[in-house]
Parts: sequence; C-alpha cells; structure tokens
Amino acid sequence: MLEIRDLSSGYGETIVIENINLQVKKGEVVALIGKNGVGKTTLLKSVMGLIRKKRGQILFNGINLEKLKPEQRAVLGMAYVPQGREIFPFLTVKENLLLGIEARNNVEKEIPKDIYELFPDLKKIENRKGGDLSGGQQQQLAIARMLITRPKLIMLDEPTEGIQPSIVYAIENAIRMIKEQKTISIILVEQFVEFALRLADSCYIMEKGKIIFGDTIENLDKNEIKSRVGF
Repeated sequence: MLEIRDLSSGYGETIVIENINLQVKKGEVVALIGKNGVGKTTLLKSVMGLIRKKRGQILFNGINLEKLKPEQRAVLGMAYVPQGREIFPFLTVKENLLLGIEARNNVEKEIPKDIYELFPDLKKIENRKGGDLSGGQQQQLAIARMLITRPKLIMLDEPTEGIQPSIVYAIENAIRMIKEQKTISIILVEQFVEFALRLADSCYIMEKGKIIFGDTIENLDKNEIKSRVGF
C-alpha cells in the first residue's frame, strides 16, 4: 500500500525528518508515536505532498509520488486529517459532509448511511454549524468528511488531542470498525499511547526526526514503548 524509503524532509533549508523508512500494508493500522516536535506531523505532510521532500521515495500502490500534487494524491486515495481539523465553521455539519461528496466527483448526492453508523452523534446535530461544535464533535466531523471521499489510506494527526473521554471512545470505536473492514489503511499519529496501541497492528517510535524503533504489536512490549517515549 504505502512504502516510504529513506525519506528526508523539512522546511526551507532545515531538515526535520531524516532517513525515514516505513511501510503500511492494506487494511493495517500503523501507530506513529513520539514526543511533540520529533517530526511526526512533518512526515504526514510530506507523504501528502504538503511539504516538498529533500530526499527519498514515497510509493503508493507502486506509484512513485515524486511529481504528484496533494490533490492528485487525494485522487489516488490518500486522505489527511490534520491537528487543526480544518472544517468549515460557517457551514452546517451536513453541508460539511456534502462537500466531501463533491470532492468525489460522484453523481451521489446523499450522505452515505455508513458515515452516520460510524458517527451517530453527527446525525443528531447535522443542522448545527461547524464552528458551534465542541472540539470532539469537530474531530468526528473532520474524520467523517474525509471518509466520504472513500480513501484507501487515511492519516490521522492527534485525533484525541483535547477531546473529552466520551468522544475519544467514539473515535476509537469508529477506527476499530474501519479496521475490521480490512480495506482502508491508517497511519495514526498519537500522543495517547494506550489509545494508539489498542488499535494498531504495528508501531513506530520517532525521536529527533528519526524512527528509532518499530515492529508489530505482537512483538512489542507496551511498557518498553512507554519508557522509550517517556509517557
């Protein structure tokens, strides 16, 4: 599905991530954990094409993404939900979701039933404006809008940050339901280690712009992971 080879990237002349090697298989959830500032977000933005890489290769289903813009990568089936969520605050929940349908260039004009099955609370508040929602509701909306585009790979950047426990549970349940379908791959960047490890098939730890450790969950010791990350 996704293969990252010796990737180095950053801003201007500054290298933030260096010699990153990472693989994500079809239907797999890969957790990427580490302290703030180690380069996790930079890695996701590089994969999505929002930051121009310095060196290395990014392959998606065998396609080299070297010359593809973010919108072209989205057409291939890549989707990114950033920390800021980036919903449209003056549009209603339903209108935000309908924009996801427009992005698919599909004749379908109704919100798919499975979206509300994943996030039933959104159905109850579909006429509320995005800017009036809580942080947790906005996060659910951002993920739901992204899923409407029917991606093959989704990248979630700190989906539980600043969110109340009840909605963290709802997001965890939605990710688990997506995982059970075994058709969508997920890269999960997360500070909440327990949350990430409950969902992940594999885990990578980043430190100072490099991946220092990575393996399948079955081969990892959770206490060792926590000690390495310092949480």
